[in-house]
Amino acid sequence: MNQYAPDFRAYAPLEVLVYSSNATTRSRVEQALGSAPDNSIARLRFTHAATEPAVMRHISRQPIDLVILDGEASPAGGLGVARQLKDELRQHIPMVALLGRDQDVWLARWSRVDGVVMHPVDPVALADAVIPLLRRRIAS
Repeated sequence: MNQYAPDFRAYAPLEVLVYSSNATTRSRVEQALGSAPDNSIARLRFTHAATEPAVMRHISRQPIDLVILDGEASPAGGLGVARQLKDELRQHIPMVALLGRDQDVWLARWSRVDGVVMHPVDPVALADAVIPLLRRRIAS
């Protein structure tokens, strides 16, 4: 980015919903991205959800710019929740899945998530998956 490019961090924050039944995973995702992972996008504001009903409640009550779903969540896995959201929502919300096993990549494709990151959460890999999706989101 050059010195004359706009700094989007001053704009209204982008809403990121993090779903995991594990509080440590939710916290690691937020810590890995931080509130300002890149100056080409606005700051991030995180909402956490520990259950599938909480995900649905947040999505129905507020605009969400990105959803990060833990494929290892229980009892409702993040990939099943992603598939349900893709089938039921009228608007496209970008989604990234956290997977515990390489063998689950096929299931991530089935769920139609837009990106995949492996557990344990790697800040660089997560940012590489999330930032392009958020750039496209604000460009549309």
